[in-house]
Amino acid sequence: MQILLDNMPWVWFAVAVFCIVIEALTLGLTTIWFALSALIMIVIGFSPLPAEWQVLVFLLLSAALLVFTRPVAVKKLKVGRLRTNVDALSGKKALVIKDIRPYEKGEIKINGVIWSARSDTGSSVDAGSECVIDHIEGTTAVIKLL
Repeated sequence: MQILLDNMPWVWFAVAVFCIVIEALTLGLTTIWFALSALIMIVIGFSPLPAEWQVLVFLLLSAALLVFTRPVAVKKLKVGRLRTNVDALSGKKALVIKDIRPYEKGEIKINGVIWSARSDTGSSVDAGSECVIDHIEGTTAVIKLL
């Protein structure tokens, strides 16, 4: 047991490296908090605190970092959000090329690309009408009349 206590800083260093490697492979902002906790535990590993208590401190510190700092980091770094150019279509004018009827999709053309479309109110829109794209839902443009 004394050998383990004497080598705890190295154990925490190995845990930190392992967590950093996993984070680098996944980029999920999850194991990085365990890596940070392990780095802090390297300093605590030099104390005479029993290994069981060190593991408990590590788990509590990791959980606190995960719960309180991950949401802020995800928001700031915009992790997990796939940005597309579709966002730029909102508010642009388009031409209805196939009638849009209640409960049926029609088609619009914008920038030379044809999109399936539906009305934001569920009303009918005739081909040849101009409209504005309100937003995109999957592969369907939700439109408003001008």
